[in-house]
Amino acid sequence: MKKDRLTPGIILVLIGLAVLASNFGYLHFHWTNFVYLWPLFLVIGGVNLLLANNYAPWARATKIIVLVGCLGILFFGDFGHRYRFFPHIFINGHSHNNDGDNDGIDIGDDDDDSDSTSTGLVKVDGNSYYHTPFTNDIRIAKLNLNGGATTYNLSDTTNQLFAADVKEFYGHYSLTNHTQDSVSNITFDMKGDHKAHFSWHGNNKSNKATLKLNVLPVWDMDITAGATDLNFDLSKFKIRNFNLHGGAASFDVKLGQPVAGSSNIDVSSGVSDITISIPKDAACSIETSTGLSSNSFDGFNKTEDNHYETPGYANAKNKFAIKISGGLSDFKVKRY
Repeated sequence: MKKDRLTPGIILVLIGLAVLASNFGYLHFHWTNFVYLWPLFLVIGGVNLLLANNYAPWARATKIIVLVGCLGILFFGDFGHRYRFFPHIFINGHSHNNDGDNDGIDIGDDDDDSDSTSTGLVKVDGNSYYHTPFTNDIRIAKLNLNGGATTYNLSDTTNQLFAADVKEFYGHYSLTNHTQDSVSNITFDMKGDHKAHFSWHGNNKSNKATLKLNVLPVWDMDITAGATDLNFDLSKFKIRNFNLHGGAASFDVKLGQPVAGSSNIDVSSGVSDITISIPKDAACSIETSTGLSSNSFDGFNKTEDNHYETPGYANAKNKFAIKISGGLSDFKVKRY
């Protein structure tokens, strides 16, 4: 074997062995490292180019140490959300509404006489407040959340049904609410004509939205987000259904006890870091279809291929049912 082919050959062999070991459950590592830490391959290549014609023992040792060290970081490094090597895609939104009309926008409307309300604000690079009022007849609330290029935080409660404080740099949001019988449907949606622009993470501005929910209704949530950082502490709320669809994103979701019967959690993503936390005493099952993703399910027993359960799951009265699907992502289910 020629010396200039030795290093790439070793890399391919080790990656192949690691993939096989991961598929059979003998090895756990973070697949998204290959996306975020790709500059390590430049380091390996650069060192080999610099020492290509040097056959001294120290040069060979240096190449081996760099190769083993970089591959070790790629396979086993766990940096959480602290590293940002890969350029994010952010949405640069422009609204082309030039009719001079405010589109009937109503901010802070507390009129409870109508079953259908619509609130929203067009305000680029500024602070906006959205809310929809709560009435005692609302038993079930359904939140539809759409929009990327945003950091979403949710942990606090409100006496409104839904409230959002937003720092807007790109595009604008709209909030609509339709209530029929005891069910309220809320849609919080990014609006405007958007075009993608590329910039290195840390040198750009992204929208920031702090959300609040009322604790009284049972909640269904459907979230669709692209390049997004989402941190939801839902331990205070009754979550019946939680659907999460994301692209290149970071999702951290903490749940409280399941509602009566079953709370259903459905997560699908592209290249993402996803952590779901559930109470230690809550019964839970996990069904996966995750391709090359990395899975970490502490405290779960594998009952069959792609299926995991907590001890005593079958006899539990209330339980979580989690379904996970994705491409090259890191999935973690933790018990707190």
